[in-house]
Amino acid sequence: MKNKTKKHDDKLLNELLTLLETAIITLFVIMLIFTYVLKIVIVDGESMQNTLFQDDAIVVSLLYSEPEAGDIVIINADDAVLLNSDNTLRYEVGLCKKIVKRVIATGGQTVDIDFEKGAVFVDGVMLEESYVTGLTHLDEGAFTDQYPVTVPEGYVFVMGDNRAYSKDSRSLEIGFIAVDSIVGRVFFRLSPISEFGFVD
Repeated sequence: MKNKTKKHDDKLLNELLTLLETAIITLFVIMLIFTYVLKIVIVDGESMQNTLFQDDAIVVSLLYSEPEAGDIVIINADDAVLLNSDNTLRYEVGLCKKIVKRVIATGGQTVDIDFEKGAVFVDGVMLEESYVTGLTHLDEGAFTDQYPVTVPEGYVFVMGDNRAYSKDSRSLEIGFIAVDSIVGRVFFRLSPISEFGFVD
């Protein structure tokens, strides 16, 4: 009888140890994923409305190297990259915080903005921006009198979807964004639950 009880206890202990080992491995894998692959970010501000709203919880892919027009990205806006009158790059202190914006143009593309009509052009073609809240009338001084501007290789031109309330590449505090300053691409919203799903 004692032998049978001991075998039962040993089996139970082995099952518990296996369960504990599985839990530890799972936790370790989740920690690795949320350190090197994914990151959860809470939106702060209204510059991406009506795509993203204040306090939305979004998932960012950290495995991101080649930005494309239309991508929504998290950026380290430590530097403002502007143009001198001879079209050389000038580096100033930026916002010194992380921001979320949409990539409008990538290296080698030309951006022009007709602030009177509120229209944005990339390589001479007016963008059809169904995601925008309001037209692009606000010039924040980054490239005033320099449009159209060609985005340098290794940089992107970004804008918020809420054009009247977005500090972005139009701003003297941001300008062009170095690709190396992009933390990752936003692809999924966790909350609010009513908006749960992929973001585009």
